[in-house]
Amino acid sequence: MNKKAMIAAAAAIPAALAGLTVFLTGGRRGNANWSKLRGWRYAHRGYHNKPLVPENSIPAFAAAIEHGWGAELDVHLLKDGTLAVFHDSDLKRCTGSEGIIEDLTLDELRELRLEGTDKHVPLFDEVLELFEGRAPLIIELKPWNGNHRALAKAVCRRLDSYRGDYCIESFDPRALAAVRRLRPDICRGQLAADFVHGSDEVILPGYQKFILSDLLMNFLSRPDFIAYRFEDRKKWILRALIKSGVQEVSWTIRRREDLVCAESDGSIPIFECFDPDE
Repeated sequence: MNKKAMIAAAAAIPAALAGLTVFLTGGRRGNANWSKLRGWRYAHRGYHNKPLVPENSIPAFAAAIEHGWGAELDVHLLKDGTLAVFHDSDLKRCTGSEGIIEDLTLDELRELRLEGTDKHVPLFDEVLELFEGRAPLIIELKPWNGNHRALAKAVCRRLDSYRGDYCIESFDPRALAAVRRLRPDICRGQLAADFVHGSDEVILPGYQKFILSDLLMNFLSRPDFIAYRFEDRKKWILRALIKSGVQEVSWTIRRREDLVCAESDGSIPIFECFDPDE
């Protein structure tokens, strides 16, 4: 092989590797549920208005429905099998209490109140009842301490009898892989951001940040969509996947101009802190 051929071959390697990465992370196309999920805007943790209306509260979800929006929410599995809607595993930020929500029972959960108000931590059942037949949900699985399979199993079982429109997403690809095995027809999505260069302080080893940022576990979960942080959406792997036909979801949008930008690109917006209809 002459020198010119060697240079050409070497130059082709990055493109080949990029192509292989896009192929392996590409996910699944053509889920039948997209017709029910597209065209909606999704209020992040409900349409909350702090300090009066806490995030992930029944009033916040009711407000989203009243405005004609869907909602994004977070689900945890308690130690007695209860499914609760709450963002952090740590109780401190949203309830002022010490401890981990996964360590609670239903009776203990009922004693908590959200963000200094009289609002309780909703059960997953309560939120599903509120939305059924009215608006779609983006349901985020929040695993803790290796319970991703148990959480996925409990959520899928509950959704078997639900007659509303929804999809499931998670930052944990193991949870999505479990959903894939348990209920392959459910529309599922990989949550991600540029954990390597982004501003979030994610406590993970560098190699895990790289793997999650570049969606390298998609071959296990085969997601139907990628929910990527809006500020990081220029990440090369996300742009390549969108170009290949993968559905994008953008989180969390806090300005109307960003929402318009996302929607004009075909992305499904998850928003908070403003009314996108004004």
